[in-house]
Amino acid sequence: MELGIYTFADMAPSPHTGERISPAQRLRNLIEEIELADQVGLDVFGVGEHHRPEYAVSAPAVVLAAAAERTRKIRLTSAVTVLSSDDPVRVFQNFATLDLLSGGRAEIMAGRGSFIESFPLFGYDLDDYEPLFAEKLDLLLRLRESERVTWSGQLRPTLDDLGVYPRPIQSPLPVWVAVGGTPASVVRAGTLGLPLALAIIGGEPARFAPLIKLYRQASQQAGHDPAILPVGINSHGYVADTSQQAADEFFPDYASMMNKLGRERGWSGFSRGNFDASRSLRGALLVGSPEEVIEKILYQHKIFGHQRFLMQSSLGAMPHDKIMHSIELFGTKVAPSSVVKPAKPLFPPDL
Repeated sequence: MELGIYTFADMAPSPHTGERISPAQRLRNLIEEIELADQVGLDVFGVGEHHRPEYAVSAPAVVLAAAAERTRKIRLTSAVTVLSSDDPVRVFQNFATLDLLSGGRAEIMAGRGSFIESFPLFGYDLDDYEPLFAEKLDLLLRLRESERVTWSGQLRPTLDDLGVYPRPIQSPLPVWVAVGGTPASVVRAGTLGLPLALAIIGGEPARFAPLIKLYRQASQQAGHDPAILPVGINSHGYVADTSQQAADEFFPDYASMMNKLGRERGWSGFSRGNFDASRSLRGALLVGSPEEVIEKILYQHKIFGHQRFLMQSSLGAMPHDKIMHSIELFGTKVAPSSVVKPAKPLFPPDL
C-alpha cells in the first residue's frame, strides 16, 4: 500500500491563545512538511483547494510546483481540485506543467468539494452542481487523451480541434475521483475506470465497504478490470510517541475545527467522548502511537483491500513542530511496518 499525507493548509485561530498564523508562514511551513514527507519515504502528498479564510491554499498546483523543486520522489496531488467551479483546460495545463517540473509525479484528485464558496466566486449556479462536475470531468478526460480536442457541452464553451499544451510526461496523467460517500459518485468513477479516493472522516469505516464493492462492480460492468483500479482512503489522523500524547495534542484543535463546522452545518457538538470513541479500532480517527496507527491501517485494509492511504494531521491550528513530528513518525515508524509495499508504484514514472 502507498502511504501519504494530505492537507488543506489550515490556519484557524489557536483554541489556546486565539492567535492565527499568517498565510505566508503557513505556506512556508507547508513546503517544509512536504519536503520532510519526501525525506522520510512517504509515497504521496496531497494539497486541497478551499476559498475560505481558514485555509491558505486556493491554488494547489502552485503550491505543489514549489514543492516539486524541494522533493525527489514523492508524488504530488491535489486533494481535491474543485473541478465543478474550475476550467478543465486550465486544470490540465496546470497539472501538466507540474508533471514536467516534478519529473512525472503529478496527479489530479477531482471532486465537487465540501464547501460551496467557489461557485459564486467563479460565476457558477449551484443548481448546476451535479451536471457541472459530470461535464467538466468528461472534458478533462478528453484533454488527457489527445493533444487536439473537439468537444461540446451545455455549460462550458465548445472546443473545435484546438491544441492544449503543454503535454505531461505521464501518459495518461493520473486522475482520481474523490467522493465522500455518495453512491452515484462511486458508480461514476467505476464506470469511467478511474481510481477512487474515498474520504472517511466520521462514523465506522466498515459502513463504507458496500461503496467500495459498488465501485468495483460498476467498473467490471463497464468493461474495466477492478483488480487494477486503485482505491484510496483519506482520513484524519495524527501520530505521536505515545497514545496519550497523541490524543491530548490532537484533540483541542480537532474539536475546535469540528465544532466550528458543526455550527455551520447543524451537527451536534463534538466532545472528548466522541473523540475517544472515534480513536477506537473501529472508529474513523487514526490518532495514536505508531503501533496503534499501524494496527488501524491493517484493520481497514482487511475491510477495503485498498492500495493507498492518506492521512490529514494539520487540522485547525495544529502547531507546525507537532505536524512535522507526526509526519516523521508516520514515515519512519508506521510506513515500514504497516503493510507490504507494492512491487511497483501505482503510477510508475514514464521516463
